[in-house]
Amino acid sequence: MPVYAVGVDSGTQGTKALVVDCESGRVLGRGHAAHAMIPRLEAGASEQDPATWVKATETALAAALRAARIDAKNVVSLGVSGQQHGFVPLDAKGRPIRPAKLWNDTSTIRETEDIVAALGGKNQVIARLGINLAVGFTASKVLWLKRREPRNFGKLAAVLLPHNYLNYWLTGRAHMEYGDASGTGLMDIRKLRWDEAAVAAVDPDLAAKLPPLSHPREPVGFMRKSLAGRFGLGRVLVAGGGGDNMMGAIGSGNVRPGVCTLSLGTSGTVYSHFARPFVDPEGEIAAFCDSTGGWLPLLCTMNATNTTEIVKALFRLDNAGLERLARRAGPGTDGLLFLPFVDGERVPVLPFSSAVFFGLDRRTFDAAHIARSVMEGTVFNLGYGFARMRKLGLKPAEIRATGGGAKSRLWLQIAADVFGTPVVTLREKEAAAYGAALQSIWCWSLAKGEKASIAEITSSRVAKDKLAAEPDSRNAALYAELQDRFNSLWRRLVPEFKARREG
Repeated sequence: MPVYAVGVDSGTQGTKALVVDCESGRVLGRGHAAHAMIPRLEAGASEQDPATWVKATETALAAALRAARIDAKNVVSLGVSGQQHGFVPLDAKGRPIRPAKLWNDTSTIRETEDIVAALGGKNQVIARLGINLAVGFTASKVLWLKRREPRNFGKLAAVLLPHNYLNYWLTGRAHMEYGDASGTGLMDIRKLRWDEAAVAAVDPDLAAKLPPLSHPREPVGFMRKSLAGRFGLGRVLVAGGGGDNMMGAIGSGNVRPGVCTLSLGTSGTVYSHFARPFVDPEGEIAAFCDSTGGWLPLLCTMNATNTTEIVKALFRLDNAGLERLARRAGPGTDGLLFLPFVDGERVPVLPFSSAVFFGLDRRTFDAAHIARSVMEGTVFNLGYGFARMRKLGLKPAEIRATGGGAKSRLWLQIAADVFGTPVVTLREKEAAAYGAALQSIWCWSLAKGEKASIAEITSSRVAKDKLAAEPDSRNAALYAELQDRFNSLWRRLVPEFKARREG
């Protein structure tokens, strides 16, 4: 009898669900539902109502099951991927107290700075936690609630992340695994436990409101019978799940050293599996845990396809039109550089920065040069952090590209040239949802007493696609020079960005 797994990815823009054949890994059904953002918030704020995720998950799951044309009673496992760093505050009855503050919420800069100061500064934070506290991590959002909404903070009984909240809705159990928890700024990523000093820096009573941590191979529990029955499901094991990057690693087969995942979505990320803790003494590369029991050093920039969406709207282009336009300008865009800091930036740490075109003249001031420089600028921005990852021990053999930008052959070629590493795409484009399904198959197999490894599960199911790019040696020197100029330019503009913040 065939059995099936479900993977759910609850992101910023929407929720996706996949129904996967457990044996072959083939995707049989897909569903999607969009999310709404809460409008008219203060500058830097980004929030969503958790009820939006629940409704979207119900819609996407039902659509995926219909499309799969299977007996839903044969679904044995489910995994959830969620946007990282969000803060879902629950009261004593398990109800959200207020909307969730999301990963890209930068309204907590002061709280971040105050927590770092309370722990003795950045170097001491890294020494304690193995990771620097970045703007957007969950810890500062909890402190923000304490300061800005004390009445709501007084109701706080449990702190969850977005994917944990969906797991709670599915099973009734508050739970947190190492991977997503490592992005809260409250966890020691080397000792795999909550750090008492970091927790106390937010609030002395916060420890009692954090779920116990567990290994990613341990499931949350089983889907509530009343909920399963609504979808025609039977006894469904709910895996630990994880953050979208952790699930994207599994879904791209990034569970062994040398394989990197490049995600070109609203934000840009590069990450790779390590068997031992990876700590950046400068704190630029996030030293996360992964959702297999290893570590996942991760570079995250705030700006990737958000910049090309602006260009598409400006010139009234679709994706194909953008690529055709950008190809009219050659590699390096005749020296035109774009600093893509439309939404500030995380790496380099420039939360109050803004985007810059540098090198506009009569030769470069046209739509083609602007379009290509935006694409190149997002990769140069990632290139700064990628070089740092190499310096700290990354030895990339292959980059596996996911996200909307991975559909662009030109963007893949730019990435291969700038990173000096082959870039491939994957047969299954929804790496996070697919990774959630594969992790659930792993948990289900272990629960049956099988000696299954996540590497074995991914190697037999994750397949590469035909779209790929090899580094072009003719462009290596040009892009190396432009990368140096890009790095020099943003450093020179730091005083201007700071002045803009103070003004």
